[in-house]
Amino acid sequence: MSADCGKKSVLFVCLGNICRSPMAEGIFLDLIKKKGLTDKWIVDSAAVASFHVGKSPDKRTMTTLANHRITDYKHTVRQVTDTDFRDFDYIFGMDDKNIEDLNNLRRNVKGKATIEYLGRYDPEGVLVIPDPFYSREIQMFEKVYEQCLRCCQVFLEKNS
Repeated sequence: MSADCGKKSVLFVCLGNICRSPMAEGIFLDLIKKKGLTDKWIVDSAAVASFHVGKSPDKRTMTTLANHRITDYKHTVRQVTDTDFRDFDYIFGMDDKNIEDLNNLRRNVKGKATIEYLGRYDPEGVLVIPDPFYSREIQMFEKVYEQCLRCCQVFLEKNS
């Protein structure tokens, strides 16, 4: 993607692509929109597992984004593909298992993508972004939002 069109590209990945990765994607899209950088980035999110493919993100994810005035975000869950490793510059996993799964999926694919933890960019030093799916409280989604925001801000500052 970026080599062909001069844009940088980032793919956010979590287990099911319904909580953390769409949250990060929505945040990143909002940040680049506010900075006037939309035409310089390709942004997407995906799952390592297939069980939510074709669905929308978790309602709590969308509510949390809306609570932060991110109301124009739309997404349909998809799974990581071989071409993602060739097309994207950065592929961010949220936890140890995501990183392990991404490295296993990439095993037989040659590509330019750098696979790393999104949490690597957290100025508070929290590497893992926890999965809020099983939490009964919306506050866990808010914590994930705050961590993704911190990480996306730092990553964007370093790559703009």
